[in-house]
Amino acid sequence: MAKPGLSAAVMLLLLGSLSSVNADTLLSAPLNVTIREIEVNSAVVTWEILEGDPVIGFAITQQKKDVRMLRFIQEVNTTTRSCALWDLDEDTEYIVHVQSISMGGSSPPSEPVLFRTPKESEKLASKSPDEVTMEEVGQAAQLRAGELIIIVVVLIMWAGVIALFCRQYDIIKDNEPNNNKDKAKNSSECSTPEHPQGGLLRSNV
Repeated sequence: MAKPGLSAAVMLLLLGSLSSVNADTLLSAPLNVTIREIEVNSAVVTWEILEGDPVIGFAITQQKKDVRMLRFIQEVNTTTRSCALWDLDEDTEYIVHVQSISMGGSSPPSEPVLFRTPKESEKLASKSPDEVTMEEVGQAAQLRAGELIIIVVVLIMWAGVIALFCRQYDIIKDNEPNNNKDKAKNSSECSTPEHPQGGLLRSNV
């Protein structure tokens, strides 16, 4: 029969070991959860974790305000501290929670973060005239390249036309002395013929 004092000591050791295991595997909720780059149909959520937490992934719950349906995003084997939220509705409020994932389980959810997507018209109105996106820069560069190609082609065509005109002009100029000689010859042949004996022909009256 086991002694009561020994059994109590064994139970205390077991409880202590279990509590230490739970303390090692317990994760803290992500900190400083922030929503950035809010667009009409997308946004980016970022967060931080406590140093030393054995985090191997994250889980995000995304929910429209006053709507029960949730979107759950989970990724493991990653050290990233950000995630893109896509396919959002414009002019809609969303609530986001972030959890850290370790080999032992998940952390408590972070504090909820509320944000609202803008309207398409509001986004266009808030865009500064001097603000140029990389996509617009690429389109402008393509347009400029196309214009340059058209200008070069037109210049080459004009150069060809001018060269052809100069060539035709040289040919005409070279043939002009020959034409003058032919004209002189034709005019001499059309003059009054002389009598074979040196006198002019006379008609008998």
